[in-house]
Parts: sequence; structure tokens; C-alpha cells
Amino acid sequence: MKYGFWLPIFGGWLRNVEDENMPATFDYAKQVVQSAEKWGYDTTLIAELNLNDIKGTEADSLEAWSTAAALAAVTEKIEIMTAIRPAFHNPAVTAKMAANIDRISNGRFTLNVVSAWWAEEARQYGGEFTEHDERYDRTDEFLQVVKGMWSEKEFSFKGKYYDIQNARLEPKPVQSPNPILYAGGESPRGKKSIVESCDAYVMHGGTVEEIKAKIEDMKRLRAEAGKAPLQSFGMAAYVVCRDTEEEVKAEYARIVDMKDASGYVGYNDFVSKSQLEQQVKLEDYSVSNRGLRPNLIGTPEEIADRILAYEEAGLDLLLLQFSPQLEEMERFSKQVMPLVEEKRRALETLSN
Repeated sequence: MKYGFWLPIFGGWLRNVEDENMPATFDYAKQVVQSAEKWGYDTTLIAELNLNDIKGTEADSLEAWSTAAALAAVTEKIEIMTAIRPAFHNPAVTAKMAANIDRISNGRFTLNVVSAWWAEEARQYGGEFTEHDERYDRTDEFLQVVKGMWSEKEFSFKGKYYDIQNARLEPKPVQSPNPILYAGGESPRGKKSIVESCDAYVMHGGTVEEIKAKIEDMKRLRAEAGKAPLQSFGMAAYVVCRDTEEEVKAEYARIVDMKDASGYVGYNDFVSKSQLEQQVKLEDYSVSNRGLRPNLIGTPEEIADRILAYEEAGLDLLLLQFSPQLEEMERFSKQVMPLVEEKRRALETLSN
């Protein structure tokens, strides 16, 4: 299992807790990522939203791509996965920016392709927000341009959304044939786009059974399309790790206490503009990306056992959220990561 984490660019992950002691500043983001490298984390995911979906639209948030470039220059090992939403970007310029950050990081830059869901944000920032399936039509063209710019000496493309003529991009990315393209989607149209154009599949949080079914479905779709197997399957999850069941219950009650509605402004757009396979309850929305559904909530022993169950289901990347970030990431790295490894070795010994 690879361990990733969401970079705290919104000031936290809890929609009902005003101050999580994790400010939306570059200094704090830098401290988190540099610490994570020391603690054994593999990946950081930088979400791209121009408004703060967690703390409310008037709260501070960091811009994803400039943050990614800055972090690429001050880190050495960690993969920097940054979200890209085609409705807000020119694909040729995006390809150039991504190649440059990949060079800065010496091949550690990857993209999480997101077709967008927040109509209000698009209105405020001039994004092209269309109906669900048309957003994926744009994404398909966008990725054709980006990948063509990365791979060809001179690239031309004319489609419904983009017209790029005799474009040159040098230097190319370090990664060949391209930086890894992660994407998530649950609708048939979204899955079609991922199967045709992307390299890895990332999912909202789900139970072991839900995740296993999604992985098997995507493997089948990829094989039917005659494509090589996807490189990775990842899942978002929120971690509550405590030494006793009493402490676990107290922390869980605190994070789902919906006393403040300011962080729930995007809820209606999220559930109405996306086509989701599982219904999202308001309690699930207390933390982002359905992070409570995987139930990585308990003692280190309990969490380690659940992680191994997800491995058995075919998952190989966790994209974790914590609050407060630094303290809980360190706890997880020292109490859970080694325990997963120890339990895995024990299981392998038993099976031999």
C-alpha cells in the first residue's frame, strides 16, 4: 500500500470545526509535505478549487498549481499529484506548465483530472460549466491536446472545444510517455473517459465491498477497451486513530456534529451535479470526499486490519485526510504504517 494525503490548502477538512490549527498558508503546506517525506508518505494530492468548499466561500484557500510548483522545488521524494479541471484551463498552456513542474520535481509531478461539479464557483471564476456528459466531452478533447503536446514534436488539433495549430512544447516532461493521469468518476460517461484516456483510478471513500466492486468493474471495462491495465487504484479516506474505543467515539462525535452550516455551501451542487453510485448523507459530507465511509476509525490495530482488507480488495493507494494534519499524520506513520507491514509479513508467513 502506498500512503498519500490531501494537502491542507483549505485550512482543514472538517466542515463544522472553525479552527483546526492547520492554516491555509504556504508555510504550513511546506511544513506538512517536508515532514511527510520524513515519515514515509508517498504522495500528496493538491485539490483545485478557487473557492473554499470546506470552510465556506469567504475563507482562505491556496491555489493548486502555483503551490505545486513551489513544493516541487523544496521536496525530494514525494509525488505531487495536482488536480486539473479542464473547464478552467487552456490545454496547451496546461501541458507546458505540467512539463515544467515535472522538470522541477525531476519526474514527481502527476495530475488528477476532475471534470468539475460546482456551478457557483464556475460562475464566479468564469469556468465553462455545462451539463454532466458535456463536461466529459470537453475533458476528452483536453486530454488529447495535453498528451499530444507531451509526445509529439509538433502538434495540431481541431475539435469542438479546442483549436491548436502547429504547437511545439520543449522541454518535454521527464516522465515518459507522460506524467501519470489519475481520475475519478462513477457515471458510465465518466468511466468511459477514464478508460480511454487515463492511467489510474481514484475513488471517493467506500466500504471494502464497494471498492472491490468498483475496481473489478474498471478492470473489466479497461480490458474490453483493449487497453493496458490501469497502473493504480486509490481511495480517499479520513483517519481517526486513538488508543482507546472511548477516545475514538468522542472524536467521531466531534467531527460529525453539524452545528455550523457555512462549510456545507457546496453540498447541493455536489450531490445534484455529480452522478454518484452511492448516496451521500449529510453526515458523510462532514468531511470531504466521503472520507468516513472506509471506516479507518479506531485503534491502530483496527485501522491496520482494515487497510489490509482494502489491499486484498485490490486497492494500492490511500489518499488520507487528518485533523490536525501534522500531529495526526505523525501518529499514523508511527502507530499504523509499521503495524500494517508487520501484519502483512505475518500473513505471508502463514500462507507459505
